[in-house]
Amino acid sequence: MASLSNKVIWITGASSGIGEALTYEFSKRNVRLIISARRKEELERVKQNCAEASQANIEIVPLDLAQASSLKSVVETTVKLFGHVDILVNNGGLGQRSLIRETSLEVDRQLMEVNYFGTIALTKYILPHFIHRRQGHIATITSLTGKFGTPYRSSYAASKHALHGFFDALRAEHWRDNILVTMVCPGFIKTNLSAAALTGNGTFQGQLDKTSYSKKTPEWCAQKIVRAIEKRREEVYIGGREVLGVYLKRFFPTIFSRLIRKVPVR
Repeated sequence: MASLSNKVIWITGASSGIGEALTYEFSKRNVRLIISARRKEELERVKQNCAEASQANIEIVPLDLAQASSLKSVVETTVKLFGHVDILVNNGGLGQRSLIRETSLEVDRQLMEVNYFGTIALTKYILPHFIHRRQGHIATITSLTGKFGTPYRSSYAASKHALHGFFDALRAEHWRDNILVTMVCPGFIKTNLSAAALTGNGTFQGQLDKTSYSKKTPEWCAQKIVRAIEKRREEVYIGGREVLGVYLKRFFPTIFSRLIRKVPVR
């Protein structure tokens, strides 16, 4: 298991949910952190919630994944903070809760812009840095819906599927550069993602899902993610019984297709 001691770790989407929990989990180790999201005030709150001894090793870099054209300069600035970056954790993203027939094409594009294009833009801009150093680790938080689609998450699932295709290719192209890729697929986690999910007309859902599935805490999820990074896992599924959907879809696709129609996913 690889040690994270003295590593420089950059986390996007760090102002809430899994990203916030990851900040706290990483801060318990001897690492230097860079935390990013759109809301600087929330990033300040997260930093202040970390142990006082670790706060000196935490830098805040606001960014907006929807503004891909701005990310090149953000990467250049960020790399200079500690002189380099060892691990990029792509965690930022948007959720969705709407039926296909009720979802405007603009909302479909917005989900792809943030979840896919914003994530790969940040990755592409930091990739030369990793190649130059002949080392780097990219951990991308997708979703179990990056492995199978469910109702009410059509374009969200599509954006997460796209990330798997992109990062599988990156892993295959840059293994000689010692660049590692970890794909993390969480299931039902107790975050506010569903409340901030886009509906068909682009407004936020404004309420949490009422699914009957037992949800794991962000803290529990963050521990699993950090362990997967330490173990240099290529792909990891995190959650409860919903994880079985990955294997059901793979080996019994027809049965899965029938079951997913009736599964309470909201």
